[in-house]
Amino acid sequence: MPTVIAVTAPDLVLPPPDQHTPPAAVLQTPQGRTTRPLEASLSDTHALLEQHGYVIVLCPASLPSQALHRLHTVRSVLESDRIALLDLDLPPLGLAVLALQLRQLSLCDFSPGVLASAARLLSHYIYAGAVLNSVTKLDRVPVSLKQHAKSWVPGSQFAVLANPKAQLIRLGSAGQGAKLEGPGFGTRLLVAKGQLQSDWATGSLARSWQVQGVAEAPLPAESARWWGTGKLIEFAAAIPDISVLYQLVSSVKREECHWCGLELIGDRCGFCSAPLLESPSPSALPSSAQSGNHENQSRPTGVLTSGQQRKAISP
Repeated sequence: MPTVIAVTAPDLVLPPPDQHTPPAAVLQTPQGRTTRPLEASLSDTHALLEQHGYVIVLCPASLPSQALHRLHTVRSVLESDRIALLDLDLPPLGLAVLALQLRQLSLCDFSPGVLASAARLLSHYIYAGAVLNSVTKLDRVPVSLKQHAKSWVPGSQFAVLANPKAQLIRLGSAGQGAKLEGPGFGTRLLVAKGQLQSDWATGSLARSWQVQGVAEAPLPAESARWWGTGKLIEFAAAIPDISVLYQLVSSVKREECHWCGLELIGDRCGFCSAPLLESPSPSALPSSAQSGNHENQSRPTGVLTSGQQRKAISP
């Protein structure tokens, strides 16, 4: 069975575009007054490990501390290095889109380590934002004092881009001509409507970004907390073609994690969070190592090779 992709709430699971995309697992965590026994969380996660071998969990950055602690407790109690907990600062709808992309890629020939570290790579290609009636409680995107003051004007609306880089504009006559910087590649736009009336996302934004299609999705419950208001319309534009996603991931050089031994792309392992070790420059190596002719003779007694070091520190 392919590596399973897990999320922390059922409304972060988007319907698959085809019959082959595997479903996402939902790891229910305690939030607010909702309590879930630790034994139940352990049992669910253990069953996923037994069935799939590796579990990649996408955790919203706005997840309450008690929920995040539960996930780390489960990983610690199970003493498993086959669980990746990825803390990503994507808005909820953007995170749901990323989970869908990883679910599609889990059917490809990528190892669990590459799939986990690919999450951060793919997140840079997701344009996630929202239309808000107020930015007074928005703390995840820089808001100027003037923009805060504009929030008190009746009927004000703002368009905010949170990923891949922050941008905020005021909609209406005061912001006439202002546009959010969009992707320079083909995307499909997903829109989730909350308690706000506006067709700007499906109209002006879709035309400006020249999206290949527009679809609607339910608004995740986490969105109101992430954006600081329930009066919003959340949107996310992402690459819909799995062949393009595959090329993006496969084009990146693969390395071996010096701690757990899994494959990775980028600068950090998705499972053990160990950073990629930088190779020493030729000028920093001893002259004997640079020549390469007397490597075995000149190596001091008791100094381990790089391969022996990985074996020595691996679990």
